[in-house]
Amino acid sequence: MNYRLTIIVPVYNEEDNLERVEKELLAYTTVAKVSTKILFVNDGSKDKSQEIIETICQRNEVFQYVCFESNRGLSAAIKAGFDYTDTELVGYIDSDLQTSPEDFNILLDYIGEYDLVTGVRSNRKDSFVKNMSSKIANGIRRAFTNDGMDDTGCPLKIIKTDYAKRIPMFKGLHRFLPAMILLQKGKIVQVPVQHFPRMAGTANFGLWNRLFGPLMDCFAYLWMKKKYINYTISKKSE
Repeated sequence: MNYRLTIIVPVYNEEDNLERVEKELLAYTTVAKVSTKILFVNDGSKDKSQEIIETICQRNEVFQYVCFESNRGLSAAIKAGFDYTDTELVGYIDSDLQTSPEDFNILLDYIGEYDLVTGVRSNRKDSFVKNMSSKIANGIRRAFTNDGMDDTGCPLKIIKTDYAKRIPMFKGLHRFLPAMILLQKGKIVQVPVQHFPRMAGTANFGLWNRLFGPLMDCFAYLWMKKKYINYTISKKSE
């Protein structure tokens, strides 16, 4: 089958969520506006996640996986997803499913005109501390990048794969994906999406990851912006 969209699902110790992930993403593939497959990226899980992932992939041809030898972090998992994607479009959703796969169809309505479409979590169902730290971190990042995005941490995005593969990823850069598309002279837009409480498992990121880590990453982004190489081929030999 000629798929147009690959949805990356980073996984780290999510054994309690994976059967629900299978059910909901499989259901989405039947209503998706474009032909869609799913790529699990197991970020060195220490529980039974890999065993469950392999079982899911064996019984569903739309599911594939890559598995890290050891835990490398969310940015590395997303980069691996970009590297192994072979479709025109690449999406991303967290395995906790606090966002709905069905909302990919909302993002797809915009991807023709834009090169990255990101969700903005409406009426977030997270704790006060998580919401406030995320709001502050987004404000700091916006001041550094001028990307105009309100919620770059939203785990629901679609990107044109040509742009995604040109992003020079480093640890923490998953928060700067819209800004990295702007460096390529691409067009970005944010769209409201649903948000739900976590149903199972525990979040793997604390206050440092949501607030202090992103502040340090802003300086790394400024360095990269100054050094970033961007070019367009006007002509080449046949």
